[in-house]
Amino acid sequence: MRVFIQNFMKYRFLLMELVKKGIKLKYRRSYLGILWTLIEPLLTTIVLTVIFGNLLNRGNSSYPVYILSGRLLYSFFSSGTTAAMKSIRANAGMIKKVYVPKYMYPLSTVIYNYAIFLISLIILILVSLFLGVFPTYKVLVCVLPLIIVGIMTIGVGMILSTLNVFFRDLEYLWGVATMLIMYSSAIFYHVEDVVKGDAAKEFIFNLNPLYCCITVFRNGIFGDTIHWGLLLYAFLFSVVSFIIGVALFIKKQDKFILYI
Repeated sequence: MRVFIQNFMKYRFLLMELVKKGIKLKYRRSYLGILWTLIEPLLTTIVLTVIFGNLLNRGNSSYPVYILSGRLLYSFFSSGTTAAMKSIRANAGMIKKVYVPKYMYPLSTVIYNYAIFLISLIILILVSLFLGVFPTYKVLVCVLPLIIVGIMTIGVGMILSTLNVFFRDLEYLWGVATMLIMYSSAIFYHVEDVVKGDAAKEFIFNLNPLYCCITVFRNGIFGDTIHWGLLLYAFLFSVVSFIIGVALFIKKQDKFILYI
C-alpha cells in the first residue's frame, strides 16, 4: 500500500493533466463549451417534465427538481463508468510507448466527469430556487450521496475497464445495463406509484445502490426524512466495488499489453 501511495503521488501531476485533457476533448469544437454542462440537463428536464408531468399527473412545481436531481446523478454514473470502461483501449498507443500507471486512465476519466457533474449542480440550485424549493439544514446530507456515488463510479469503472480489455462485447452489454439502471432508479417517476405498498417491489428498488443515493440526495433537497439505511447500503456497496475494482485492475494490468 505504501508503494502504491508513493507511486500515486509521483504521478499526481500527470493525473491532473489527463483530467484537463478529458474536459477539453469533451467540449472540443463546441461553441458553448462548458456552458453546455448547464444547458443540456436543463433542456432534458424540460422535455421530461412536459412528457411525464402530464402522463403521470405530476404537474406540481417541484417535479422538475425531482427529475433533475435524479438525472444528474444517473448521468454522472453512466458517463463516468462508460468512459472508464473504454479508457484502457482508448489510450492503447500511449500505454505501449510510455510507462504510466495504468489506473491513471480510468481514474482520470471518472474525475473529469465528476468535475463536470459538480458544475452541473449549479443548474439544480438555480432551478430549485426558481421553483420555490428552498433548502433546509437537511441539504447538508446531500454531500454524502455525492461522495458515495463518486466512489461507486470509480469502483465499477475499474472493474469495467479491466474486463473490457479481455471482453470487447462488454461495451454493448453495459449500454443495456445502464438503461436498466436508469429505469430502476426512479428518475422521472415516484416509486410509491409503482410499489403501491408491495414490500417485495420496494426491496427490488432498494437493491439498486444508485437509486439509494438518488433517494437520499432528494431527501436532503426537499427536506424529507433521511433514509439512513439506504445510504449505509450504498456506502457499503461503493466500498466493496472500489476494493474489488482496484484489486482486479492491479491483478490483471500486466496482461493488458497482450490484448490492446
